[in-house]
Amino acid sequence: MFGPKKREKKEKVTLNKDSWNKAKRIFVYLKPYRTAFAIGWVFLVLSSSAGLFFPYLLGKLLGGSDTSAINTEGQTAWLENLDLTNINYVALLLLTLFFLQSLFSFFRIVIFTKVTENALRDIRKDAFHTLVHMPMDFFNQQKVGALTSRLSADITLIQDTLRTTIAEFFRQVIIIVGSVIFITIVSWRLALIMIATVPVMAVIAVLFGRFIRKLSKEAQNAAADSNVVIEESLMGITNVKAFTNEGFVFEKYKKAIETIRSLNIKSGNWRGVFVSFIIMCLFGAIVFIIWQGLHMTLGENPTLDRGDFFAFVMFTIFMGASIGSIPDLYATIQKAVGATEHLMELLNRPTELDTNKGVGKDVIQGNIHFQDVHFSYPQRLDIAVLKGVDFQVQKGERIALVGQSGAGKSTIAALLLSFYSPNDGAILLDGKSLGSYDLKHLRNQMAFVPQEVLLIGGSIRDNIAFGKTTASEEELISAAKEANAWEFISSFPNGLDTEVGDRGIQLSGGQKQRIAIARAILKNPKILILDEATSALDSASEKLVQDALDRLMEGRTSFIIAHRLSTIRKADKILVLDQGKLIEQGTHDELVQISNGVYANLSQLQFDRED
Repeated sequence: MFGPKKREKKEKVTLNKDSWNKAKRIFVYLKPYRTAFAIGWVFLVLSSSAGLFFPYLLGKLLGGSDTSAINTEGQTAWLENLDLTNINYVALLLLTLFFLQSLFSFFRIVIFTKVTENALRDIRKDAFHTLVHMPMDFFNQQKVGALTSRLSADITLIQDTLRTTIAEFFRQVIIIVGSVIFITIVSWRLALIMIATVPVMAVIAVLFGRFIRKLSKEAQNAAADSNVVIEESLMGITNVKAFTNEGFVFEKYKKAIETIRSLNIKSGNWRGVFVSFIIMCLFGAIVFIIWQGLHMTLGENPTLDRGDFFAFVMFTIFMGASIGSIPDLYATIQKAVGATEHLMELLNRPTELDTNKGVGKDVIQGNIHFQDVHFSYPQRLDIAVLKGVDFQVQKGERIALVGQSGAGKSTIAALLLSFYSPNDGAILLDGKSLGSYDLKHLRNQMAFVPQEVLLIGGSIRDNIAFGKTTASEEELISAAKEANAWEFISSFPNGLDTEVGDRGIQLSGGQKQRIAIARAILKNPKILILDEATSALDSASEKLVQDALDRLMEGRTSFIIAHRLSTIRKADKILVLDQGKLIEQGTHDELVQISNGVYANLSQLQFDRED
């Protein structure tokens, strides 16, 4: 309403060193829980380290009691003291190992989950706090549907990454490093064969991960676009049906999801090629190692103990499985880095609280002076919306703003509410610059009743109390009565607790307007802004609403934006705008006397039409 039309803006799909630096800022949210997080990492190391003994002990178990070629060279003293030739003893060690590993894993998962959920709660809280305090120009540049979709998807991705993916990634790294150490001790010749494949696959994984990340981010953006189509279509379902454009929006959505399908299939195809390559190289190396190892355990002079060989094979398989899972885990972490970067950019954007330095909290009377105000919307700096507008308003006056669409009426309202600041000139409130007032204090002294009232989900009580959240039952009822709303509210079985439905769909236009007036009355503002509050109502509803508005405007500085001139005849002053300029001002009787005046012509046209 208060701003230029939103523009399409494609997000550039890039992720670089700066992206990782921005993503690191998420650790600020982990800092309050760093002790628990560190304990979780201890349990992660313990569970992963315990897991390394499984292939070793299993190899000894499979090797049986053959002691003919036991080679303890390179083993530590405590390993030498274990009776690994007794299969019952080895089996008992394995069961003990499983118990310890399950215990460590339980605490690791519980701790990481608790830390992650606490951090995400703080992120969600800060993200929403930042969003609702963003300047109006931010919402002119962003699609709300895409914004909420991306925010939800990004947080979910970060949630999974912090809770499981990072832990799993480092668990696999520990397994790989531990396996490499063990197989090197057992047989450096066999170890070289496996180690030679690791760097190659790691480099390929990193390079391919970047490509997969790009496709994944493009798919995320396409999914956000498809959600925008759904939201816009369902929010405007009345228009869709009235213009029989179901087919049009369906085709638009179909095109969006086709893009998602194509990007995901492309990503899946390349991922399949990569995984197939890894599997082929990996298992080919395993077969070669087994073949070579068998030669070393057989023959007249075996150089490798059979139990060590089985353990070597088990470590090789474990390491292979870990290497195979690394690319997917790394790709997921990279996607989470992109999501975190997006969130951190949002959280670090300057809000109205940052840019507005006003601290004044003086009692507001309602005297307003526009001094040669020039204004262009930030996204349309080349188009002047207000051109040297200058007028004064005394407290308690009713000021009507009249003019064709685009003349600047709503822009004046937006400037009064400090949604924007003038490019040139000044707006004075009680002799002080509007920007010198504390923003919350300023808006608390103003109330806005729009043409299209958007009610919040919940009850009538919740919507009236939106004007004053601490209001008592008596105050709510009194406001409803003054707004001519109590009659229809009390007729509902649940009274004030009646649910209004999504965006107030269960109430008529006149009923919604009167609820909006009731919450404005409850707020008890010094300055009132009415944006064509009765233009969409039938005659009966208009009379009830107008009566309520008349009571609301008593003693308050009021700005009335109206196309229907019959509603502003009683205004103390009428300001006539044309293409951003104030061309006429005065009372109704004064303006109709101006020969060939803009207001006089508009008045004549409308009243002739009504007659």
